[in-house]
Amino acid sequence: MQLYQLTTPEQVDNFLREFPVSAIFKAGTCHKTMQGFSTLETFLKQYDLPMGFIRVVESRPASNHVTDISGITHHSPQFMLFRNGELLFDVDNWNITAQAVAPVFEQYVPLRQEQSAEVKGNLEPYKTLLRSYLSGEMTDTVFQSRWVNFFRDDASLRSKAEFETLSRLFGDPDAYHGGLHQLVPAGQQPDMKGNAQTLLEQLEQF
Repeated sequence: MQLYQLTTPEQVDNFLREFPVSAIFKAGTCHKTMQGFSTLETFLKQYDLPMGFIRVVESRPASNHVTDISGITHHSPQFMLFRNGELLFDVDNWNITAQAVAPVFEQYVPLRQEQSAEVKGNLEPYKTLLRSYLSGEMTDTVFQSRWVNFFRDDASLRSKAEFETLSRLFGDPDAYHGGLHQLVPAGQQPDMKGNAQTLLEQLEQF
């Protein structure tokens, strides 16, 4: 997988010049970034597409430059496909889905000759939280609150496998935050400690 962090307008220009068919991913500061990237990651393993990523908060000039050269309103997360420096396609936020991007990859991006490895994220904060809970350092309610808030605010670039594994404990935290679904209270969660132990064992396998 070809990932390049872009932090300045000059790096953006050089990246688009060096790779005639390439993409830029604007990474935000919440869970939507993780979910959007996990969708794209499945395609990046199959297709030969260099992708620059911009952490918007830390690299605002680079992000603004992409907005200027593309003429597209800024969003984060946001996936933008370029050919010879010209924007071909863009999609953002919850619209970054396999159904949305699959036809674009098939039409414009060559397949990889070899399968690419998955992105490996830092799972230690989650494992530390699980271990603390399982050792009795916090109540069910405190653990649930810390987990959901940390997961919702996590803007890491993660593989689809990591994202789906982390979602197993309490589901999609943005659904609760936005009021779409009610989070089941900790006291009503079936076998919460058993599920936490199982998840910790699964995370140890990554």
